[in-house]
Amino acid sequence: MQELGRHFIFEMFGCDRGALDDELAISEAMERGARDAGATVCGKVFHHFSPQGVTGVVIIAESHLSIHTWPEYRYAALDIFTCSTRTDPMKAFERIKGLLKPESSSVIEVKRGMLGGDVL
Repeated sequence: MQELGRHFIFEMFGCDRGALDDELAISEAMERGARDAGATVCGKVFHHFSPQGVTGVVIIAESHLSIHTWPEYRYAALDIFTCSTRTDPMKAFERIKGLLKPESSSVIEVKRGMLGGDVL
């Protein structure tokens, strides 16, 4: 079977609270991570919540990277979706992990658009 894309769902626990609340640093790490992964960056949008927390998306030609942080829980949720077999999402994760410094993390990979047999 052929998949149209791969969706990586990362959870990071015990992260650096200051880093989780630093919109600029997160934005830069995610953009650099996308480039490290071999992706083509098309744009990005980030938002800092009051009193804390960041959410953002880096749009790549191959799909997207998104993050949401909870500094009060020292937690970050990161998604990386790619439809390119040449993109390495783990390289992007390593860049972001380097900033957030989680004590532990996990990843689930979901194959998206599994195609088999006849496709309409």
